[in-house]
Amino acid sequence: MTAQAARAPAAGAAVTARGPDGLVFEARIELGGFLLDAGFSVGPKERVALVGPSGAGKSTVLHLVAGLLRADRARITLAGQILCDTARAVDLPPHARRVGLVFQDGALFPHLSVRDNVAYGARARGGRAAEVRATVERWLERLHLVELAARRPAQLSGGQRQRVGLARAIVSGARVLLLDEPFGSLDVLTRDAVRAELRAFLDEVGLPTLTVTHDAVDARVFGDRLVVLDHGRVVQEGRWEDLAAEPRGAFAAELAGLNLYRVALARGSGLREARVGGVALHVLAEGLAGEVYAAFAPGEVALSRERPAGSPQNVLRARVTTLLPMSDRVRIRLDAGIPITAEVTREALARLGLEPGVEVWASVKATAIRVYP
Repeated sequence: MTAQAARAPAAGAAVTARGPDGLVFEARIELGGFLLDAGFSVGPKERVALVGPSGAGKSTVLHLVAGLLRADRARITLAGQILCDTARAVDLPPHARRVGLVFQDGALFPHLSVRDNVAYGARARGGRAAEVRATVERWLERLHLVELAARRPAQLSGGQRQRVGLARAIVSGARVLLLDEPFGSLDVLTRDAVRAELRAFLDEVGLPTLTVTHDAVDARVFGDRLVVLDHGRVVQEGRWEDLAAEPRGAFAAELAGLNLYRVALARGSGLREARVGGVALHVLAEGLAGEVYAAFAPGEVALSRERPAGSPQNVLRARVTTLLPMSDRVRIRLDAGIPITAEVTREALARLGLEPGVEVWASVKATAIRVYP
């Protein structure tokens, strides 16, 4: 045995880390043909939304933090304690990590009552019976679960199961909350009420919180900061306002509701050509050239059945592929050699006779296109 190996802590030993409090995550793991190699942090009282398309690795991150998966290489710390450090042979078991992982359905024990579900984690950690009972009752009251305490999970609504899962996490002594698609099992009418309730609860408890979601509203409500994960890597992170202003990937653009392209911008000044594939856009972008991003809002796209008069700088022949009804407007997916999303009123939709397969002219002013490195 080498001297280094002899000094390595036992896998279940608690080790104090040097560095910031809150959650710090760095991990690499290969699962089949999928590779996750990502790193980010969550401040002591910060709420971070981990967003990305399906298969990006979001749930894998949560499972690594909770100790349900073993990474090939990792360093994960929480509140100054090392949860996992493969270089030092530290890998705390799940029950020793004090991580509250809450799934969309609460992942409750179906044979236990609400009260016993809430108490389970604290009892499993060896808490004193009288203290556990007092803590359970306190959180049942704070989360408005007292009248439900004798029920089984099958007798609860989706929102009620969420609250039970949160109560169990807090009572078990969680120092970080991990919420995995917390509203995926709720209907639209219930979601808004539970969303507001959960936000108020998180404000109160002040724990670092990492919420996995693909929903733009959830990301804004539960993310003081967003981390965008795609193909196992962090591609962008920052405040919602920053990501919405300058998205740097397809998913971030979808969240922000923007058309986004990686373009080759010609050198020069004034109106310049920005090529994406075989399509040329014309933009205004002083001080930039080469590979850059170009973005514009769907509402900036004007549609007409005849080629428009006047002098819009970008006029593209397009075919309608999909209609996406919204509350009072309709989003139109177009194929113009590049995918474009436009947005029109329902009156304009009817007036133009738009439906899949119809050919239109799509116009965008150069001044409406934001260009950034």
